[in-house]
Amino acid sequence: METPKLRIDTLSKIMSEMEKEKYHIIGSHSAYKKCYWTHKALTENRYCYKGKFYGIESHRCVQMTPVAAWCWFRCIHCWRLEPEDIGVEWDETKMPIMDDPEYIAEKSIEEHVKAVSGYYGRQGVKQAMIKDASKPAHVAISLTGEPTLYDKLGELISEYHKKGMTTFLVTSGVRPDILASLEEEPTQLFVSLQAPNEKKHKLINRPIVANSWNLVMETLKMLPSFSSPTVIRMTMIKGFNMGIEDAKEFANLIKLAMPTYIEVKAYMHVGPSTYRLSKDAMPRHSEIREFAETLSKFTGYKILSEHIPSRIVLLSKLEKPIQIGNAWTQKWSWSTKDSEDDINGEYKEAELGCTEEQ
Repeated sequence: METPKLRIDTLSKIMSEMEKEKYHIIGSHSAYKKCYWTHKALTENRYCYKGKFYGIESHRCVQMTPVAAWCWFRCIHCWRLEPEDIGVEWDETKMPIMDDPEYIAEKSIEEHVKAVSGYYGRQGVKQAMIKDASKPAHVAISLTGEPTLYDKLGELISEYHKKGMTTFLVTSGVRPDILASLEEEPTQLFVSLQAPNEKKHKLINRPIVANSWNLVMETLKMLPSFSSPTVIRMTMIKGFNMGIEDAKEFANLIKLAMPTYIEVKAYMHVGPSTYRLSKDAMPRHSEIREFAETLSKFTGYKILSEHIPSRIVLLSKLEKPIQIGNAWTQKWSWSTKDSEDDINGEYKEAELGCTEEQ
């Protein structure tokens, strides 16, 4: 009888630590967290890079995960709570329980509505924006953990779509079997890629399962078969994956995947990642732009847009991004030149070591 008790106690400790980091736990294994950009949209009318690139309205975006504490990678750059961070061990390869997708969808939306309702009465926040936020239109299935470890992922996507919402699914690509058998595709599929080769994959992603590099390769080869737009999302870590040879090897992987877009984004020195990497590993936007330009030469993908406060550059072979949400206006869209710097945005806390009051 000791083993189940240990598992429950361990899970309880994990969830307790996540709650300290402002995650709202949903059921047995899911979580919601209000995004930095949800706050900025409500208080300053500023949208995130997903708003600039694809039209997503940040205040109407539910940031959630169906897999809060399980992943097949222990990436050095991840802000996810990993076993060694709190001195406990748990089996990250398999979830012990699976909640109903309808329940997860309902509760994640409820948590978002609760979070934004706290802005009623806050000086300077428009009531109309809060009302809009209380009717979320989009779900980012990412946040933390590996979503494809939830066996009912396709059903969860379907539940959100039934509610008239769009979905972005972000995965490490380690479960091509799940992606191949989704009952319903997300509105857009993102595959996170940090390593240009297997050696660096083991160094950066630190897989806890065998054959993980080949599984990621299988996913990349599968991407052209998706009818939804696909994205290779690259997290750049200074001193690890930003050299010329890295760019050449990444270009070969992009030829395999033929994604609709490439996103090149800087690592952010926050959360438990600060135990594993120094602040120097965080590139500035100018360095991200320079690497994106190099990648463009090797891939034929051109730079379409950038969002300096998020230190991210968008590349594609399209003439312009496919609009998904309604954030674009005549004054602001994917083609607008940024006037902001790369400090007073989402990287502010990481650069200055301060916590912005929200």
